[in-house]
Amino acid sequence: MTILDVNYDTLIPNNVGLSQDRKVLKALEKWHPGYISWWNDLIPKEFQESMVYLRTAVSVDPKGWTKFDYVKMPEYRWGILLAPQKEERTIPCGEHFGEPAWQEVPGEYRNMLKRMIVIQGDTEPGSVEQQRFLGLTAPSLYDMRNLFQVNVEEGRHLWAMVYLLQKYFGKDGREEADDMLVRSSGSEEAPRMLGAFNEETPDWLSFFMFTYFTDRDGKMQLESLAQSGFDPLSRTCRFMITEEAHHMFVGETGVGRTIQATIEAMNAHGITDPYDINKVRDLGVIDLPTIQKKLNLHYSLSLDLFGQEVSTNAANAFNSGIKGRFMEQRIDDDHRLAGDTYMVRTIKDNKVVAEEVPALTAINMRLRDDYVRDASGGVGRWNRMIAKAGVEFEMRLPDEAFHRQIGVFSESMQTLMVTS
Repeated sequence: MTILDVNYDTLIPNNVGLSQDRKVLKALEKWHPGYISWWNDLIPKEFQESMVYLRTAVSVDPKGWTKFDYVKMPEYRWGILLAPQKEERTIPCGEHFGEPAWQEVPGEYRNMLKRMIVIQGDTEPGSVEQQRFLGLTAPSLYDMRNLFQVNVEEGRHLWAMVYLLQKYFGKDGREEADDMLVRSSGSEEAPRMLGAFNEETPDWLSFFMFTYFTDRDGKMQLESLAQSGFDPLSRTCRFMITEEAHHMFVGETGVGRTIQATIEAMNAHGITDPYDINKVRDLGVIDLPTIQKKLNLHYSLSLDLFGQEVSTNAANAFNSGIKGRFMEQRIDDDHRLAGDTYMVRTIKDNKVVAEEVPALTAINMRLRDDYVRDASGGVGRWNRMIAKAGVEFEMRLPDEAFHRQIGVFSESMQTLMVTS
């Protein structure tokens, strides 16, 4: 067996040699019943015994990494999967640029690294909790299968982060892993760590918007963590990105199908005004302004996930080599950012203005800008569908200041004069 193959001989499928790492295997097997209990509490009982057609990873080879088969979800084989180790890999950014990547946690960055793994790990079960009742109202068998596929893969992503905590962070890592099953989306006593994962996902349009916009944030964060000088984290995230692509596909095509149904119904009944909401709704479809409102909500919540526009924490993570930029290897600079600047919008004298700040402190802002460019692609494709149907309406990404809870725009915007 090679590192590309997944070993299914243990309770926990893996390609990290758990059968030879008895201490970590024992810790994960101890954590496993709590995870199964958490999962069974989430999935409606109507589906516990259903055979669901799901993909399961059998390899991490991008040429053929998965198989599809029917399985009961409580019997799904979640596992620990890392991308193959790159020989002589070096740290791609920060003050350790060019040094050999770390195979063990560097002591001076232990707390920072653990915090990043915990935050990433906490998002994975949060999204499953948000979507727990959607199976009862699935518009089609196709949508239901996609929902459950997304759910089981978010569950596996939780396993990926828990493995890193159990393997490399000892007792406090095990405690952090346990706490991920204690926190719960929307809980007053123990909510999830990031605000977007405490919002409700009450309907399928919300789910499609979530998987398009919020899972896209996940893609950007995973791409940045894949640049990490801590090689086990890099390898973990590289494989997670492979699975994330399907989630965004579900979101884009789901919103697209919703829009298509609306514009076809409007044309079939001679409705030309997209703002004639009651007439459109009487056709049993969702009016375009409501779709725009859902877009506004999930896009703005996703922007908050990037944190403060100017951040010393982000600067420290980059400078230490713990977390890089999106597609770091494609950026043509010194990968240290000494003396570089980046443009950030901020508030000065009750106005929104652009100013240059040290690029090292604007890591979050740059990643968010990358996200906006990436997210605009699907919006453009939705608009081409609308234009092709002859309907005068355009979906737009709202301004970065809209409905913000984190960052410079989290303060009231009502009295601000926006300058171009």
